Amino acid sequence: MIVAERKPLAEIIKAVEPYENVLVLGCGECVTVCMAGGDKEARETALALSIARNKAGKPIQVKSHTIERQCEFEYLESARELVEDADVVISLACGVGIQTMTMHFDEQRTLPGVNTTFMGLPTEQGVWMENCLGCGDCVLEETMGICPIARCSKSMLNGPCGGSQNGQCEIDKSVECGWHLIVERMMKFNKLDALAEVKPPKDWSTSHHGGPRKMIREDVKL
Repeated sequence: MIVAERKPLAEIIKAVEPYENVLVLGCGECVTVCMAGGDKEARETALALSIARNKAGKPIQVKSHTIERQCEFEYLESARELVEDADVVISLACGVGIQTMTMHFDEQRTLPGVNTTFMGLPTEQGVWMENCLGCGDCVLEETMGICPIARCSKSMLNGPCGGSQNGQCEIDKSVECGWHLIVERMMKFNKLDALAEVKPPKDWSTSHHGGPRKMIREDVKL
């Protein structure tokens, strides 16, 4: 899932300063799960904006609404009337959703209400861990399902560096060494010999290189 966190309220207040009619639009997908941009957060943000502006003597009309997801045009249509009635939209979706809003409602200003952080998984209530960078060239079959690009602080492909100790990363002692985890998995499945194979430098052209990436599935394309 994409992990994000709400922007500081002061930053949002400053962003909407020129406007009098604001829509705070939540998203029912990833940002709801990570408690940054769902219906609850949209209502809270709208209320906080209204209180802050009224206290400053600059009344503002704020509405909140949440749709299933902001990253697809068909779902955005359900909010068209609210979007077009507003002077500005504060989107609590991830960066993808915000940009989709901008494309679909190109006559409207859509401003970010969250900071998109990474792709990861929830490890406990209120805690998420980054475990994928979307590099476009997955090597998980070689590293026993643990990503060396995201989980190793140095994105090393040929085993751990010399700085890790007792299974912890030298960058931060509270972070598990990604390669320590990989080696443990290799031992568990009797695949340790695979470490003897030297991996060539990674081809980063499949990552963010040469402009925005596009994926086309000809088998499902209309």
